[in-house]
Amino acid sequence: MRHKPTVLAREIVASSRLFRVEELQLRFANGVERTYERLVGKGVGYGAVMVVAMADDAHVLLVEEYCAGTDDYQLSLPKGLIEPGEDVLAAANRELKEEAGFGARRLEYVTELSLSPGYMSQKIQVVLARDLYEESLPGDEPEPLRVDRISLRELSSLAQHQQFSEGRALAALYLVRDILTQRGEYQP
Repeated sequence: MRHKPTVLAREIVASSRLFRVEELQLRFANGVERTYERLVGKGVGYGAVMVVAMADDAHVLLVEEYCAGTDDYQLSLPKGLIEPGEDVLAAANRELKEEAGFGARRLEYVTELSLSPGYMSQKIQVVLARDLYEESLPGDEPEPLRVDRISLRELSSLAQHQQFSEGRALAALYLVRDILTQRGEYQP
């Protein structure tokens, strides 16, 4: 079993409204020392949630919103931050209502995913939402989000879509499709 490296020093070297860049001076078990940088969230942080919302037995809801990182409108799953005191499933249902205009009667925790763990500390909780009903809550988005539906049979073509590039969302969709198939709740 490997032992994690020893942290010799830790310092915030840059900060913005949303993120901090932390520099870590590390010593590995073999004596090699290296400097690593990682992006860490600001403040305590309660995590984030991503929702795979099943419109029916074979279709998932996607939302289209402006993404500053790519400077483009992108399709993805409803997602957002977990608020203080809120559990993962409640956060998933709230985000679904805010971003897609639906609530879910059945919510199930699926897994936790990270994005670029070599450089980022953030993780996101994936939740499967089923038995949807119409209900909207005001969200923090600057403009209304467009809601689309995609068939679980079309994941390969979705991965080629120029407006769909988020790896975590694609992984969540494949995971949910596999889980539902294994349970006999989805027929590919």
